[in-house]
Amino acid sequence: MKTDLQLQRDVLDELKFEPSIREAEVGIAAKEGVVTLTGFVDSYAEKFSAERTAERVRGVKAVADEIKVKLPGMHQRSDTDIAHAVVNALRWDIQVPDDRIKATIEEGWIALEGEVEWQYQKWAAEGAVRNLTGVKGVTNLIAVKPRTTSTHEVGQKIKDSMRRHAERDADRITIEAKDGRVTLRGTVSSFAERQDAERAAWQAPGVTNVDDMIAVTY
Repeated sequence: MKTDLQLQRDVLDELKFEPSIREAEVGIAAKEGVVTLTGFVDSYAEKFSAERTAERVRGVKAVADEIKVKLPGMHQRSDTDIAHAVVNALRWDIQVPDDRIKATIEEGWIALEGEVEWQYQKWAAEGAVRNLTGVKGVTNLIAVKPRTTSTHEVGQKIKDSMRRHAERDADRITIEAKDGRVTLRGTVSSFAERQDAERAAWQAPGVTNVDDMIAVTY
């Protein structure tokens, strides 16, 4: 088990290793596996990258991202300019059913709404607009409403996917599926493996919600 100081140092080293982040502007605090990020960055893309970088460090159980986006003058754009860029980005991403998605922009913050059949489409829509110049944040309100499928089929497909990626941890996870809602329980050895399990659950047909109750143990 890492000490708070060691975990803080490891996250700092990982941020230094990540070329997309200017780590000097990011503050790090660690307590009992919970890492808090503070400070200012030049873009939402950098804020997102900092959070994901911290999550992949061994020993991290959760990340509180309190980083603020402070756009430099050259990156300031009107909401109208951002709106045009968003429409084009969604249209050009092959994984995004752009005709089902509506975007609202207010002071550089993008809100995405609409309905899609798959979770990957919801993630793709957010990914398509996250790195646009002038964006300060993204709220993804897109609803996932897939075609119906049997509860047994959903659970089995999730378990099969987990076994293909991590045989050992797959056997330590239980899956409950009912009416499109999946609950994951059990233990894994890293935060990244917990994310992999949740991602596998979202990839199954018919899933509309995933409750990830998996515990990370070291």
